[in-house]
Amino acid sequence: MNNLIKKLSVLAVSMGMGISGLYAQAGFGEAQAINSDWRFHLGDIQGQASAEMKHGTWQQVRLPHDWGVKYPLSPSLASATGYLPGGIGWYQKQLLIPMEDQGKKIFIYFEGVYNRSEVFVNGKSVGKRPNGYISFSYDITPYIEFGKENTIAVKVDHSKSADSRWYTGSGIYRDVWLVKANALHIDQWGVYAYPELKQGKGMLNTEVTVVNSTSNGSAVTIVQELIDAAGKVVANQSEKVKIDATAKATIQQQLTVANPKLWSLDQPNQYTLRTSVLQNGKKIDQSAIKTGFRTFTFDPNKGFALNGEWMKVKGVCLHHDAGVLGAEMYAEVWRRRLQTLKYLGVNAIRTSHNPQASSLYTLCDELGLLVMDEAFDEWEFPKRKWLQGWNVGTPGFEGSYDFFESWGEQDLADMVKRDRNHLSIFAWSIGNEVDYPNDPYSHPILDGEKKEGGFTQASYGGYKKDAPDAMRLGDIAKKLVATVKRYDKSRAVTAGLAGVAMSNETAYPGHSTLQGTIIPKVVINWIISVIQRA
Repeated sequence: MNNLIKKLSVLAVSMGMGISGLYAQAGFGEAQAINSDWRFHLGDIQGQASAEMKHGTWQQVRLPHDWGVKYPLSPSLASATGYLPGGIGWYQKQLLIPMEDQGKKIFIYFEGVYNRSEVFVNGKSVGKRPNGYISFSYDITPYIEFGKENTIAVKVDHSKSADSRWYTGSGIYRDVWLVKANALHIDQWGVYAYPELKQGKGMLNTEVTVVNSTSNGSAVTIVQELIDAAGKVVANQSEKVKIDATAKATIQQQLTVANPKLWSLDQPNQYTLRTSVLQNGKKIDQSAIKTGFRTFTFDPNKGFALNGEWMKVKGVCLHHDAGVLGAEMYAEVWRRRLQTLKYLGVNAIRTSHNPQASSLYTLCDELGLLVMDEAFDEWEFPKRKWLQGWNVGTPGFEGSYDFFESWGEQDLADMVKRDRNHLSIFAWSIGNEVDYPNDPYSHPILDGEKKEGGFTQASYGGYKKDAPDAMRLGDIAKKLVATVKRYDKSRAVTAGLAGVAMSNETAYPGHSTLQGTIIPKVVINWIISVIQRA
C-alpha cells in the first residue's frame, strides 16, 4: 500500500507540473511544488510552533497527506467520519530561501488543508483559514530569513471531526507551492477570461489585475497572446497601465478569433492565454491559463444546450475522496475515474458539496465533462451527524456553521476567482440542501396550505413558529449570488433544494429576485434528480 501511494504521488506531481508549468495554481510568479520532506506529528504540541521544534517522534511524509485514512477503522468513531479519526496534527518543513531572492516577494500557497489551519513561519503565525476546501496563500516575505533555513509549521485542528456527512480526511491533503514574485506582479487568480461567440467569431474577454506592493507608482505594459493547440498565436493585445504605489489596477481587453474551434464534450478544444507584464521592456511576471470558446443556453421549456446543441445533463455527485487513498489528491487516479465515468455515459460532475482540487477541473476541461462547482453544505446552522452507527442514536452538531458568517462570502469569492477560467464549469452552486424543513427553518406552507397551482410538503412535523424563519434563506442567498456575480457574470447560479415547497416561498434559488439572476428550473430539477440517485 505504501509503495502504491508513493508511486501515485510521483505521478500526481509530474502531472501537476505538466498542467501548471512554471506558473502554477496561484496564477503569478515562479511557483515550485514543495510537497517533499515534510514531517508530521499527530496530537497537539507544547510551545505552539517554535522554530526549534524537535523531530524525534515525528513521521516523515510527502504531501498530499491525509492522516485519517492511515489509521484503523473503529466502531467507536463517528459514521460521519467513515469511522476514522480526526484530531489535531502538526506539519513541519525546513525551507532554504537563497540570499539572491532578497527583494522578491515570497508566498506560500496551499491548495487545501482540512481543516481550521494555522500557518507559522519561524515560530510566528502568518494566518488562519478554517475552511478545509478553500485554496489560500500567505505573503511570508516579512517572516523569512534569507540565506538561511526557515521553519514552516502548519497546525491542523480537526478535533471537531464529525463536521460533515461524509469522509473529509484530515491534514494537508492537496499540493503546496512556494511562489517567488516581483514586487509588482499579477494578482493571485488575477487573470480572468470568458468567451463569447457572435457571427462565427470568438471574442475572449479578459481582465487582468496587477498588484504594486512598492512605495512608488509604476507604468507597465500588459501583453496577452492567445495560442492554439498547435502553438500558433492566433490573437494578441497589449495595453499600458499606471499603477499607484501600494495599489492594484485592472485592465480589460478582448481578443478576437475567426472561426474558433469550440470546446465540447466530444471535442474539448482548448487554447492557452499567455499574459505578460512588462516594465521598461523587461518581463517581470507571466501567467498561462487554459481557455477557449463555448456557449451555454438554459431554457425552462427546452432544457440545456452546449454550443446550441440541446442535450440531457447526465451527472453524478462526486465527493473529493478517492476510496482507500482517502482525501489525498492524485491527479492520475482521478483521470482514470473520470474516464471510466465518461465511458459509462456520464457527461457532468457535481462537486458535492464543496470546491475540489484544481486538477479535477483541469481534467474535466481536458476530457470534456461539464461541472457544477458547489460551495457549501451548511450555512448558518449545522446539520446532524451520526456519531455511532448511521441514522441512529443521538446526533452531533459539529460543522462549518460557526465560521460561515465571518468567512462565507470570502470563501465563495475565492472559489469563484480560482475556478472561473475552467471551460467545463457551467454553473455555480451556493449550497446543498440548507433548506431542510424544520431543520431548522420553518414556514407556514408546511402546515399544508398552498397557493393556487402550488404544492406543499406537509410532512416534517408541520409549521413550527418558534423555528428560524425560512425567509432568511433568501436573504443569505442574495448575498452569496451577489458575491458570485461580482467575479463572474457569465454563468448561472443555483443550489440543491430539499424543502422545495418551503423554499419556493422565499427568494431562495428558483425565484427571480436573486440580484437579477433567474435560476433555471432545468438546473434545479437536474440537481434534485442527482441528489436522489446519489
